Amino acid sequence: MRAGELAAVRGRLEEFASEVFTPLVRRDQRQKGALYLRGLLLDGRRKSMQPMAERLGVDHQQLQQFMTSSAWPVEDVRTRLAWRAVAAVRPQAWVVDDTGVPKDGVFSPGVARQYSGTLGKVGNCQIGVSIHAASDTASCPLSWRLFLPTAWDEPEAEARRRACRIPETEHHRPKWQLALDMLDAAPSSTPR
Repeated sequence: MRAGELAAVRGRLEEFASEVFTPLVRRDQRQKGALYLRGLLLDGRRKSMQPMAERLGVDHQQLQQFMTSSAWPVEDVRTRLAWRAVAAVRPQAWVVDDTGVPKDGVFSPGVARQYSGTLGKVGNCQIGVSIHAASDTASCPLSWRLFLPTAWDEPEAEARRRACRIPETEHHRPKWQLALDMLDAAPSSTPR
């Protein structure tokens, strides 16, 4: 979306952001959440913090701080987004998927040599498990979880876990368990 197109829908976007970010207690967090949404909607191939901040004309640290170190109720925001998606998609089915993201290094959370359907082979990657609301005409992700391979529970992974800020309470769980947990937390209106 170009800047002019975004300006044309700004009122609707602000209303949407206000609803979705209601669980955020601090006003500055709600404002940064709305700013982040605008950055995601603007045209541009890269949706990482620096390119988005450049397109928005702001310091990238505002976005970076909001996403990485500001404490806010992610689950509450995700739930509000899921309710909106279910109302729009009117799902006939829940779809479970796992997606691999190739990685060159070893320092991103959950990276390991593992099978990825995205790659079609074993490779160095992260795996995300997601559930989607799906109908004949639309599909939308409702929730997602990072898959932590068993290697990330080993004592030699402790420094990597700490560097990635993986909570001590998070450990390897099979992909099917991640999917069931997300389905249990999905909006209560069940697919037709």
